[in-house]
Amino acid sequence: MKIRSSVALACFVAGTIAAGSAFAIDYPARKPGLWEIQSGDGTAGKAAGQTIQQCIDAASDKALRDMGQGMGKDMCSKQDLRIESGKLVMDSVCKIGPTTATSHAVMTGDFSASYRMESKSTYSPPLMGRTEGTSVMEAKWVGPCKPGQKPGDMVMSNGMTMNVLDMMGGRGKK
Repeated sequence: MKIRSSVALACFVAGTIAAGSAFAIDYPARKPGLWEIQSGDGTAGKAAGQTIQQCIDAASDKALRDMGQGMGKDMCSKQDLRIESGKLVMDSVCKIGPTTATSHAVMTGDFSASYRMESKSTYSPPLMGRTEGTSVMEAKWVGPCKPGQKPGDMVMSNGMTMNVLDMMGGRGKK
């Protein structure tokens, strides 16, 4: 069975981006509003795959970081975040079922207008037949959330909307 890189990336991105408070360095908070996030398998260094839109405010962004902290404590034996030459560099070792995923990611950008993450991972034993993977995620702030959207809403590329805060049992709601 072939793993869909967009699904793997979505899980990685959710865990990595939200994991800010799990690290010694505070992860930058994103600007409140509507973010467009493109993710792909890193082919030719581009994020040419799935596109989602996510509506956030300060509380929902913090709730996602807190969720990542909990995921990291449960799944990862190593989580290291440091600043190198103005870039955020993350190294992690996490368990996904019986597989150990060792990942290295570099993030650039200002988190108020845009940011980019490039990551490389190895899987032992292979994860769904893959021993390694690369991914690229590019995010840009597109403006205020659309009318009718609430913080935590994610609009998938197929048009489906889900609210990650509701899926978390309402954590982060005001």
